[in-house]
Amino acid sequence: MVFGLFSKERSLQKTIEKATNKLSQQADRWAALEKLREESTDEALFGLCKRFSITSMKGVEDEQEKNWVVDVLVEKGGASLAPLKRYMKSAEQLSFPLRVLERIADHDTTLAAVDEILANEPPGYVRMPDKRIDLIKWFSDWKGATDDELITRVAPYLGDFDENVRFVSINALATRDPAKIANPLVDALIRPEEESGRIRRTIVEVLEKTKAPLGGRGKEVGAMLTGPLASEFKVDGEVVKKR
Repeated sequence: MVFGLFSKERSLQKTIEKATNKLSQQADRWAALEKLREESTDEALFGLCKRFSITSMKGVEDEQEKNWVVDVLVEKGGASLAPLKRYMKSAEQLSFPLRVLERIADHDTTLAAVDEILANEPPGYVRMPDKRIDLIKWFSDWKGATDDELITRVAPYLGDFDENVRFVSINALATRDPAKIANPLVDALIRPEEESGRIRRTIVEVLEKTKAPLGGRGKEVGAMLTGPLASEFKVDGEVVKKR
């Protein structure tokens, strides 16, 4: 009995290896992927998720297979949730698994999954920032998040070590309630550690475009309008305006 279980587990792992071998012929990967779909155990569904982590040699085939895996995991519904969350915990990129999450999980379950990922991705230095970039981009587009739910989770990343993370975080806040995004954006603008002209310009542009009320912080913002920014923007009536 034990030998049988061990043999079955070894067979499953071989199937997962075939499904995630980027050098294999597509027909061989398809056969392995179909086998995992039929098996549908937690481990098999986790194996399907692992297909997201490799990029095969032909771009069209790669996209086709990953989209197929998305559809299969969605088809399995709630059974995919645990394997998906397990995969996302260690994945370096999240764009495809997040497409599954938003289609199989309700609002609270989705937020809990987001919080779990963020807890393991605190703002600061990380060798590969792709994971937090993928999550923040997706979260900003997800229709289920209220302004407060998004702002409280994304605002800390306005001070992230990686400039691209800071940039996508600004863009995530840009479509939310101007009165609620003003303070975190001003905090990010005047942050002594912020040395990127691109980031400062983007913040000022968002403040101007949204007419975010500065709430008594106009002087702080005005002090940051130096160089080219000073010739393009001004603080007038506690909002940023174009000259």
